[in-house]
Amino acid sequence: MPEGERLAKRLAGAGLCSRREAEEWIKAGRVQVGGRKITTPAFNVSESDAVKVDGKLLQRRKETRLWLYHKPVGLMTTHKDPQGRPTVFDALPRELGRVISVGRLDLNSEGLLLLTNDGALARKLELPSTGWIRRYRVRVFGNITPAMLAEMKKGVVVDGVHYGSVEAALDSQKGDNSWLTVALKEGKNREIRKIFEHFSCKVSRLLRLSYGPFQLGGLPKGEVKEVSGKVLKSFVGDW
Repeated sequence: MPEGERLAKRLAGAGLCSRREAEEWIKAGRVQVGGRKITTPAFNVSESDAVKVDGKLLQRRKETRLWLYHKPVGLMTTHKDPQGRPTVFDALPRELGRVISVGRLDLNSEGLLLLTNDGALARKLELPSTGWIRRYRVRVFGNITPAMLAEMKKGVVVDGVHYGSVEAALDSQKGDNSWLTVALKEGKNREIRKIFEHFSCKVSRLLRLSYGPFQLGGLPKGEVKEVSGKVLKSFVGDW
């Protein structure tokens, strides 16, 4: 086994990007190690190796940090939107520095979004194998039936995409408007909205309440709260 760690992991750990993005940067020839351009992600580096990205020396690994953020509606979860729409990262306090999100919430979704300065940690927390449940409060327009909820629990295929088990509990119903609590482990792109549309129902509000052990609680909209290192380690361990 080669000594050191994967180059992509080093870049992600420095908070520049996710590990997947780092692999693309390497393939594009943007990364040098010891003055040599590296174009394969299958490359290990040691602590003493000088790594440069776009000609700039990669700084030493920072202490891993994690924040809870109450995302409001109307912000894109991306560092740069081609259509020029406002982003989560534009709205964050500057003192946070360069952070990335753990997964995403779409433009019209709100609630808990995890932020970190460590791309390797972000990747670990996004993986379904972590087993963490995401819980949402969802308002839906349409006819909610027990048969529909039972089918969602078994998993459904929508436009050729297989969605795993979704636990949905009906909390209240008034006419065609219903509030449900929804829990899932994967969180694919617009998963909840697409599943309800499959049953001819439209999601009119989607609020993420929790992501694994981390809770939105009473965090005000637009506010950020850091998770202590002790709490982070107790939930995540080593990564």
